[in-house]
Amino acid sequence: MKFGIIKERKNPPDRRVVFTPEELVRLKNTYPNVEIKVESSDNRVFSDKQYADLGIEVTNDISDCDIFFGIKEVPIDALLPNKKYFFFSHTIKKQPHNRKLLQAILAKNIELYDHETIVDKNGNRLIGFGKYAGLVGAYNAIRAFGIKFELFNLPKAETLSGKEALIEKLKRQILPPIKIVVTGCGKAGSGVKEVLDGIKIKQVSIENYLTKIYSEPVYVQIDVLDYNKRKDGQVLGNSDFYKNPTDYISDFERFTKVSDIYIAAHFYGNDAPVILTQQMLQSKDCKIKVVADISCDVNGPVACTLRSSTIAEPFYGYLPIENKEVPYTHPAAIVVMAVDNLPCELPKDASEGFGEMFMQHVVPAFFNGDKDGVLQRAKMTENGKLTERFQYLQDFVSL
Repeated sequence: MKFGIIKERKNPPDRRVVFTPEELVRLKNTYPNVEIKVESSDNRVFSDKQYADLGIEVTNDISDCDIFFGIKEVPIDALLPNKKYFFFSHTIKKQPHNRKLLQAILAKNIELYDHETIVDKNGNRLIGFGKYAGLVGAYNAIRAFGIKFELFNLPKAETLSGKEALIEKLKRQILPPIKIVVTGCGKAGSGVKEVLDGIKIKQVSIENYLTKIYSEPVYVQIDVLDYNKRKDGQVLGNSDFYKNPTDYISDFERFTKVSDIYIAAHFYGNDAPVILTQQMLQSKDCKIKVVADISCDVNGPVACTLRSSTIAEPFYGYLPIENKEVPYTHPAAIVVMAVDNLPCELPKDASEGFGEMFMQHVVPAFFNGDKDGVLQRAKMTENGKLTERFQYLQDFVSL
């Protein structure tokens, strides 16, 4: 079995990688029969030399490998037929801009395993960069607040060495007694919490957050039934919300009346209610000054997320009264941070964490006959056709 680590070819270039040099050494030590080649790249966070120094073969031609591992979409002309590929294809939600990519994968008889489709038997994702999106998103939220109120001017996260450096920079700033509300308790939410706890911002209960005045910064982290409620007033479990999202409406306005920063780190499912509505943002009672939308669902649950932003230009302004984008320096603007590739700002940390998860949850399946079905569930295409689990994409690729 030959593994190939492919060069990232999408622009803007992504510096992350599935396997760090150290992780590949561990892979070879654990499974001595595997052969590994790394395609030469000048923009990876780990240099060719770092791989070569640990005995990993680095070359311009890895076409003899069986299975290729990357991060972002592979350009169509770079796809080799009759191979197996692992990368984020961004096709599972029928994203129009990648229709031709999925069509080409089928035409070239490629077996595609999307990182997003690597799940356990209950459908829970096993690998991802969510935590690192949360880390950078929390940093950017506080950075935006400092810029808006001219309190401090933090450097971009991408200029710092990693998570510890982010936290160290934040610790040096003096924050007023602001309130921060965080939606989401998954991987992205855990990254946000790690930063807020790391800089010693106090976590408080929902009741206290909504009713008490503090002399220090505080935050609250809330789950779906804390910011949604059934239209009929019944209080049922989380599973009811996921099964019947149209029976719910947002209950988030109580938080908008007391929060200075909103960090959105939730997973948003189809048909779920809008969380932060245009009407809430236009209300005279709305106190929110910064929205850091880590989830970044454009035209989704956060009304001020008009578009995604970029690492180069992470902030834009939202003018509630006119429901339009304005410069974030506008005095009446809410500052919006909606970068959709936040983990790219921590390429080293993100690659290390991703590689560990991949090594734990995915690699053993290549050598144990896929006894837990990880690869079978993740496989999107085979023999030029969509697999059974992904038949719902047939109309998408037939257009």
